[in-house]
Amino acid sequence: QVQLVESGGGLVQAGGSLRLSCAAAGSIFRSSAMGWYRQAAGKQRELVAIISSRGSTNYADSVKGRFTISRDNVQNTVYLQMNNLKPEDTAVYLCTMGGSYWGQGTQVTVSS
Repeated sequence: QVQLVESGGGLVQAGGSLRLSCAAAGSIFRSSAMGWYRQAAGKQRELVAIISSRGSTNYADSVKGRFTISRDNVQNTVYLQMNNLKPEDTAVYLCTMGGSYWGQGTQVTVSS
């Protein structure tokens, strides 16, 4: 059984930074691709960033150069460093393991 628990969301002013964490309970973390998605109110869920088991990364165009995804295979944790946040980044951010397991999400609100 895999459990994912996100943390680190909050309210921040435009231009600010937040670091999201997603802790995974389970033994398959090291061999799994991990990803961050987000869902704004009234909108579809969208991919933010993914990282393969080997550390290759991919980002949505809207966050390239501002967000960085990383992983710690000892702590079984994936991170999303978000810099230069914009109001349009406001959403619930969800962590996923391979698209098969999902966390509950953490709210990020960016004020203008």
